[in-house]
Amino acid sequence: MLKVNFYDNIDDSLLKFAVIVSKSQGKWVLCKHKERSTYECPGGHREAGEDILSTAKRELYEETGAIEYSIMKICVYSVCGNDGVVENSTETFGMLYFADITKFEELPVFEMEKIELFNNLPDNWTYPEIQPKLMEKVLSVIEYV
Repeated sequence: MLKVNFYDNIDDSLLKFAVIVSKSQGKWVLCKHKERSTYECPGGHREAGEDILSTAKRELYEETGAIEYSIMKICVYSVCGNDGVVENSTETFGMLYFADITKFEELPVFEMEKIELFNNLPDNWTYPEIQPKLMEKVLSVIEYV
């Protein structure tokens, strides 16, 4: 069982990744990885010397091609446990963001095959014990939807 916790803040040095729940023109922006048939929010690991907002912006571009957007911090979240895909014996922390994307470039050649815009959220998540909880948290914070 995987456990997801939410926090208002945490020491910056503990933040290892950023996830960006995104919309464009009122639709959810989700990514499909080249090696999977499931969907996921843009996001990824923090690189050495990078602040967490820079991580979020870099990952948003690399995984969606977004070049114009507004982005807001939602909260810190953590994951601990095992769901068959993700295994964390210790609590790991990330920052959750929301982005409203107004302009995309061609999708960069990285690990994503494509992005899709959805009116309704899909059932086939890459991380089904994590991503729906992150979406719920964003929906509880923003009035945008």
